[in-house]
Amino acid sequence: MCATFPDPTMPHAQTATPQERSSKPGIVESSALLDERGQLIIEHRGKRYQLRETRNGKLILTS
Repeated sequence: MCATFPDPTMPHAQTATPQERSSKPGIVESSALLDERGQLIIEHRGKRYQLRETRNGKLILTS
């Protein structure tokens, strides 16, 4: 199940205050991020990291 967020272009959408955004992190299912091999490359501040799923179903982030 993936998290859904309100569409800010819709008139009924409510936007979260900065305080609400900082206290409630977004939730994303790992299956939505990982490829068929169970990995994802993340670029952060010019450095690349690999997020991968182990055989035991755990996630490991390495640089």
